Amino acid sequence: MRIITLPIHPTKYSCNVYYLLGDWNKLDDVNTLIDAGIDDYAITHIEAVSTGIGQKKVAQIIITHEHFDHRGGLKYLKPKYDSKVFAFNKGEFIDIQVYDGMGIRLGDTEGLLLYTPGHSNDSISVYVPSQGVIFTGDLPLMVSSNRETYTLTYYNTLKKLLELDFRDIYPGHGNPLLGNGKEILTRTFSIVSNSRIIQ
Repeated sequence: MRIITLPIHPTKYSCNVYYLLGDWNKLDDVNTLIDAGIDDYAITHIEAVSTGIGQKKVAQIIITHEHFDHRGGLKYLKPKYDSKVFAFNKGEFIDIQVYDGMGIRLGDTEGLLLYTPGHSNDSISVYVPSQGVIFTGDLPLMVSSNRETYTLTYYNTLKKLLELDFRDIYPGHGNPLLGNGKEILTRTFSIVSNSRIIQ
């Protein structure tokens, strides 16, 4: 599986948009976007990527949560590519409602969609076991103070993710954490565990 981080909009607040492809552009690859950005900015960059003949450029789009900077681009991307759209909540442009542990084809490999609330109540993460990779949306990854208050929901999501086998984290904002993603999340969980936790 290839992971392409598309360029971020230079003047508008937007999220990382990840483009997942198979290694060899085979006909049965399922080209996938994780998040859609705020507008149509991703389209030019998608069009510049070679995906082989006979494939849909974007067969499916996974929305990690419903905030405007992650789903705003759906109204441009879905009609252009006739993509199936996955999200935790039903809504405009959403075709398939995600459940925890749902299997999904990503490029040329298999992934899982996991319910991971903490940033929002509809947040999901995309886990690719064979690659040791997880896409976490806007889940807070790097907590540095145990003087804050955190929710039990967030605590439980961190605990759930740490049970997985991964090394790389691709967040909704900022640079990917490559090679040391699990160590960073472990440190965050330790800090949160020693903080005030509320229901």
